[in-house]
Amino acid sequence: MFLQKNREDKPRNYSFDIPEAIKSKPAWVRLENQLSWYGDKSVKNHRWSNLLKIIQTVLALLIPIVNLLTQDVKWATAGAGTMIALLEAIQQLKQYSTLWVTYRSTAENLKHEKFLFLSAAGPYRGLSESERLIQLAERVEERVSTENANWFRDTQRVISAQKKESV
Repeated sequence: MFLQKNREDKPRNYSFDIPEAIKSKPAWVRLENQLSWYGDKSVKNHRWSNLLKIIQTVLALLIPIVNLLTQDVKWATAGAGTMIALLEAIQQLKQYSTLWVTYRSTAENLKHEKFLFLSAAGPYRGLSESERLIQLAERVEERVSTENANWFRDTQRVISAQKKESV
């Protein structure tokens, strides 16, 4: 296993003897770069998604409490309701929860490729080192381009839905 979660929910890297010749190859560099990018983006989107939901929940919980504590609550409840709507709009616009899942899935797929490559298993079984690197390059690019195409399609769908709502 390449990555294992510890108590802080951060990946812990284990070291493997990766030949220097492989470390300098474009396919390996691209894999490591994309694995890092998708992993980092996944964590950031997860944090933002959770933060927005926590704030929305706290505001929603405060509305009935404020109503019970004071007589003049119009402004407080209106403000809390407005903030809840604003935070939900930000979530819908930025798509933090959707991107978190998508990026995490892509990162896991790339980790899977890394494991198969280093183990010379699956599609890498029986191939020479140069053939394995070519296969790795093709499979990493396939995964990344598929994620990019899905992102573009989903973004277009959200934009179309927003245009329909504003009309």
